Amino acid sequence: MDIKMGMHQGLYQKQQIVMTQRLQQALKLLQVSTLELEQILRTELQGNPLLEEADPDEDPEDASDRDDVEAAPDKAETTVEVTGEDVDWDEYFKDGFRGAATEQGFDDDDQLERPPVYIPSGQEHLLDQLHLAVRDERQREIGEYVIGCLNEDGFMSAPLAEIAAYFEITEEEVAEVLELIQAFDPPGVGARNLSECLLLQLKSRGLEDSLEADVVREHFDALKNRKFTDIARALKITPHEVQELAAAIGELDPRPGLSSEGEGARAVTPDLVVEKVDEDTDEFVVYLNDGNLPRLRVSKAYDGALKDPSARQDDAATFIDEKRRYAEWIIKTIEQRRRTMIKVMEAIVAEQREFFERGAIALRPLTLQQVATVIGMHESTVSRVTRQKYVQTPRGVFPLKYFFSAGLDTDEGDEVAAKAVKLMIQEIVEAEDTSRPLSDKKIADILSERGLKIARRTVAKYREQLNILNARMRKQF
Repeated sequence: MDIKMGMHQGLYQKQQIVMTQRLQQALKLLQVSTLELEQILRTELQGNPLLEEADPDEDPEDASDRDDVEAAPDKAETTVEVTGEDVDWDEYFKDGFRGAATEQGFDDDDQLERPPVYIPSGQEHLLDQLHLAVRDERQREIGEYVIGCLNEDGFMSAPLAEIAAYFEITEEEVAEVLELIQAFDPPGVGARNLSECLLLQLKSRGLEDSLEADVVREHFDALKNRKFTDIARALKITPHEVQELAAAIGELDPRPGLSSEGEGARAVTPDLVVEKVDEDTDEFVVYLNDGNLPRLRVSKAYDGALKDPSARQDDAATFIDEKRRYAEWIIKTIEQRRRTMIKVMEAIVAEQREFFERGAIALRPLTLQQVATVIGMHESTVSRVTRQKYVQTPRGVFPLKYFFSAGLDTDEGDEVAAKAVKLMIQEIVEAEDTSRPLSDKKIADILSERGLKIARRTVAKYREQLNILNARMRKQF
């Protein structure tokens, strides 16, 4: 059989959907939180002379009137005007797409994104402490190498002998530098194993000679397996006292870590609000929490520059025309975002009505596709709407993703959301006799008595996701 290899040229035609940069911006606006959107719009106001902020107390002629928008629900909910053409977001998700901008190296995260806050890494934090604590250049060099050998949990990942061979020094000299680093913040960093990590943290609290330290030092394996009776016998104390020591040790951090925690804890500002407006009819209303967003309109200050036909061909007129069209586009896109978010949230409220009446125990199984089918949008559009969004409800503040969950069958043929089942498991464990904790099989039997079809292994999986220990580890004396 002859195989001929070679190169040839040819022309081919094929259809593909190309995601433009303008559409990428629209999708970005759809998925960002309200706080991020406010920053984006403030930036647009500064950069576009044809875009201005209207007084909230007046009704600007050029801004899209919000009452008019909400009074016309029959308008196409996923259509935005882009350079004179109607573009349907959902069309870009039906069969997949290839973004022309992406092929050219364009990163959509570069657009409409706030600048990240610089936060020093854990290694940089340790290096700063090293340079302050150590003046000897040789020790600094060794210390920098040692810090580079720490893994993401903050543990020493390289043998001291290997580092000693690299610098052609003794292991004792490396151990001396490591000991210095182990005194740095966070306590426990630089440990070679978990027991050493816990001992370092106890030492930082002045408890190096305590019973907790004795338990970690001499009975660590028994502690891990919760053999409290064996430890009590060795230390000549009661199992209950050993349990109290174990609880104190359990408050220590088993992973001091080098990873930064980002911006730390932050207050959540809900993007949407669900309120009960009528106690008699149990009616809920959905509205956006976007009062801080600037209300935009197109400026009329440059209208005169475009009225003179002789001036329409110069660069200034072209610039003004482009900025005006972009201002009109962004105003319509923001209004489109508002309608889409409310439509998705109203569908969630309709599907999860029992949650708003009774709480998380009444959550029903729900998927993005179900909501997309109800409101006539594509699943990917719903996914973008629910991303990074929070809603304030009579039951508290929740991420929109909270309302989506898989389900389990009941004896009556209904379905219960996995989140509700986890809540049941947590309540059962909290109510158990801690001296005789319930096994996964027993928890499955209790749930079966409530009409829920669930296997023991499913209970075990949910229990682990809830960070609940198994029955033997939960036993208390």
